[in-house]
Amino acid sequence: MANLTQVELQNLRHLIGTQETAYQKLNNYASQAVDPQIKQMFTKSAQDALNTKQKLMSFLNN
Repeated sequence: MANLTQVELQNLRHLIGTQETAYQKLNNYASQAVDPQIKQMFTKSAQDALNTKQKLMSFLNN
């Protein structure tokens, strides 16, 4: 992969931060949910956000 420009790097960092925030919030919502289906939905969404964050971070390691 080609080197990232400064703007691309800043955008990537922003996206990673956004996914981390989403993960934290969704995890918090899941821990507070009473309805099992809602809890499962928030848990899955939190995991999806974490997976996306990890994929984005892989661009930094290449």
